[in-house]
Amino acid sequence: MRVHITDHPLITHKLTVLRDKNTPSPVFRQLVEELVTLLAYEATRDVRVDKVVVETPVAPYNGVKLARPRPIIIPVLRAGLGMLEGIVKLLPTAEVGFLGIKRNEETLEPYTYANRLPDDLTGRQVFIIDPMLATGGTLMDSIDYVFERGATDVTCVCLLGAPEGLAAVETHVAKYIAEGHAVNVVLGALDEKLNEKGYIVPGLGDAGDRLYGVAQ
Repeated sequence: MRVHITDHPLITHKLTVLRDKNTPSPVFRQLVEELVTLLAYEATRDVRVDKVVVETPVAPYNGVKLARPRPIIIPVLRAGLGMLEGIVKLLPTAEVGFLGIKRNEETLEPYTYANRLPDDLTGRQVFIIDPMLATGGTLMDSIDYVFERGATDVTCVCLLGAPEGLAAVETHVAKYIAEGHAVNVVLGALDEKLNEKGYIVPGLGDAGDRLYGVAQ
């Protein structure tokens, strides 16, 4: 599994403002979008392309275009929706699927309540977006979903991660990598640890609540 933890002052600056408990939701949403666009440059480093020849006003040029089948972006509901616009700016022709996975706050185990994915993902490059890699359960379930549908190449983009969750994902995907699958994880930062409630420390709190508020 390839893991990339970004080290860029712009990303660190934006994450610092994002972490601040006094940052209001509108600013939080804008920062998430900006951060995902920055992270997406690394996440799409190995996006598949085909060679193509175009005519410039001066001469032919040997370039590339995104290959088919098109990549698919999968935000994990609901917080992953806040990351969607940031990555489709770079991949405007990508298709979008959705997974609704929620964590049981007592057991910390994830369960799936919504699935809007193609039945066949054979040959597709998959980008899973979810703000937080905490225990790793949500990400592992998401990876299982796409590999069960025929995908063999998945990149996970998260704003923050915890060492425990990253280690759990790495152990979980070892069986897929042994079969020749590709798994990449791109993080804005790797934080210190998880607390007893399974939240990332220092983290930024509940990303969904900070993006959209708490529905009563």
